[in-house]
Amino acid sequence: MRPRRGPAFLAALARGKSRIAVILVLGALSLVVPFFLTASNLVGLLLSLSMVGMGACVMLFCLASGNIDLSLESIVALSGVAAAVTVNRTGNVAAGVACGVLVGGLVGALNGVIVTKLKVNALLATTATMQIVRGLCFVASNGSAVGVADESFYAIGNSFFLGMPSPVWIAIACVAAFGFLFSSTSFGKDAVAIGGNKESARLAGVNVDRAQIIIFTIQGLVVGAAGVILASRMTSGQPNSSTGYSFDVIAACLLGGASVKGGRGTISGVIIGVLAIGVIQDVMSLLNLPSFNPYLTRGCILLAAVVYDQMRGMRPRRWRGALPAAKARP
Repeated sequence: MRPRRGPAFLAALARGKSRIAVILVLGALSLVVPFFLTASNLVGLLLSLSMVGMGACVMLFCLASGNIDLSLESIVALSGVAAAVTVNRTGNVAAGVACGVLVGGLVGALNGVIVTKLKVNALLATTATMQIVRGLCFVASNGSAVGVADESFYAIGNSFFLGMPSPVWIAIACVAAFGFLFSSTSFGKDAVAIGGNKESARLAGVNVDRAQIIIFTIQGLVVGAAGVILASRMTSGQPNSSTGYSFDVIAACLLGGASVKGGRGTISGVIIGVLAIGVIQDVMSLLNLPSFNPYLTRGCILLAAVVYDQMRGMRPRRWRGALPAAKARP
């Protein structure tokens, strides 16, 4: 039995070392970059991370189940526009918030149905819906920002509680809730099982199609809420907002230990990945680097995350290849 436990122990040790390395790198950056450790910068950093954190904690379920969603950034934009238009037409902030969140949930459910019932690859399906939803943003907004006249709408994204911006507390609540769901409920275990082997999960009694539709729907609802918060912070619904948001969310999950192949991931790893993405972008801003550098950095981070995921996935296969020989020993 000892040889069988060895690979699992080494894998856990490797994951632990990678996370420690990330923390050390971030700590070193914080020491050499001016104003990084100031209270105002740290609060601003957490505020900027709130949207990525909300998206990443649900993207973890999507990736763990063997799927991916590139339409998040368009959902954010459409939800913000829908909320702004609804508030202006009804004069009711609650109705606007509900409309924005539900619009996100509908797009997520549509993604789930296309992937599960029509058997379309998730990457292709969500790329298509990303374009369609972005087009709907411009149609609904007539191609321009939709300002909100009711100032009470601004409080959603700009209010403070216990000295911290409200979006930060909302993101913390999302991470805590979905972290519990992922690690301590059958719903999270089903997501991992589906990503590991769909047929085995189905034979074990998991309703694979329903679980995947629920995951996409919940993801749409949460990202829709993030879109409403962003619209509140910007005091308007912006049809061209949140460009690159999907890639930030996916890169954060991959850096934190999730895999595009499915079957694994942890909420603690996602938190580290989100912090890594945020700190890198914050450092670039503090160093006054040119405006085009974020695009280069985002692409490099995503490529590094994918390569890291690929290299990490190769090690267990080599370890598993040695298991039959070890098992055959008397």
